[in-house]
Amino acid sequence: MRALTWSDDRVGKIETMGEAAADQPPDHGGLLVVDDEPFLRDAVAASLRFLGFEVTAAETGTEALRLARNGRFDLVVLDVMLPEVDGFEVVRRLRRDGSRVPVIFLTARDTQADKVTGLTLGGDDYLTKPFGLEELAARIRSVLRRTRPGPDSPVLTFADIELDQETYEVRRAGHLIELSPTEFRLLRYLLLNPGRVLTRAQLLAHVWDYDFGGSSTVVATYVAYLRRKLAAHGPDVIHTQRGVGYSLRLPRPGDPAGPDEA
Repeated sequence: MRALTWSDDRVGKIETMGEAAADQPPDHGGLLVVDDEPFLRDAVAASLRFLGFEVTAAETGTEALRLARNGRFDLVVLDVMLPEVDGFEVVRRLRRDGSRVPVIFLTARDTQADKVTGLTLGGDDYLTKPFGLEELAARIRSVLRRTRPGPDSPVLTFADIELDQETYEVRRAGHLIELSPTEFRLLRYLLLNPGRVLTRAQLLAHVWDYDFGGSSTVVATYVAYLRRKLAAHGPDVIHTQRGVGYSLRLPRPGDPAGPDEA
C-alpha cells in the first residue's frame, strides 16, 4: 500500500506507507473525492478503496454538485481550486440545499483566511498539500466518528433541549430550531459534556478537528450564533467562563439576564 505526498501543486511522488497504516482495520462508507488533478484524484481514490471505502471520483465543481445532490455519501474530500465551480462554492450550495454531508477540503493554499472560510462555510477539516495518505485517512476516520450517530440513544437532551443524531433535528420547548452543520456539532459536543467547562482548544479539536494555531475567533462566533438561536425559546444555557471557555448549564442567581455573550 502506498501513500500520496505532493511536493507542490503539480508534481507528486509515491512513498511507501508504514506498517502502522497496514494494521488499521478496513474502513467502510461512501466517499466522494473531487480534484481536477488526474494523478492526485486517481491515486487518492485507489488508496481509499484499498482501505475499504467505496469511492466515487469527480473532477469539476459542477460534477461534484450533481453527484452530491443525487447520491448518498458519508463524506466528501473536496479540492478548493476546481474548474467551473470552486470547492467553497460547492459547499455553500450544498449547505443551502440542506445537505449536511461532512467535507474535508484539500488545497495548496495555506492561509489563515482560507482555513477560516472553509470551516465557517460548513467544512469539517482542512488539509493542505503536500499531504500523506496516512494523514488523510486518519482525518477521514476522525470526521466520520464525529459525524456518525453513536451506538446509544440517538437523542441527546438537556433541560428542554433535544438533539436527534439520526434526523439532525434540534428542538427546544417543542420548537424546531434550524442549525447549520457546525452549530449542530457544537451543540452536540456541549450536550455530551453538560456542566463541564470546555476550553476553546477542546472545542476546536472536537467540533472542527483542526488546530487554528491558537485562534478562537471561529469558536466565539459560532457560540454566539448557537446561543442566540437557543435563547429565542428559553433562558440562555451557554455560560462563558472568562478566559477559559464555555459550559452548558442552567442559569444561576447572578447570571446576566440576557444571553451571556462570548
